Amino acid sequence: YVKATDIGNNDRIFPISYVAAWSMVKKAGKLVNIELRPHDLRRHAATYASRSGTPIEIVSKVILRHADLSTTQRYLGKVNDTEAIRWIETLYG
Repeated sequence: YVKATDIGNNDRIFPISYVAAWSMVKKAGKLVNIELRPHDLRRHAATYASRSGTPIEIVSKVILRHADLSTTQRYLGKVNDTEAIRWIETLYG
């Protein structure tokens, strides 16, 4: 779809605002009775990829799009094992 419609790297694929996306994520969390924020999904994706063996450079540059690897290292360092396991079990269990 991206190639067929000539969407650039910085173009939006889905024309929604941050507020609309935030609202959708909050609503999805309520449907499953968990407090959920868009940032939680971003952090979960990075944590899951990292714990699954994805190199930290890929997590940093591709998933999180951080300019500096040290930012990613601090970011992932805030997620403890219990929290990561809880998120994985909640979303994939």
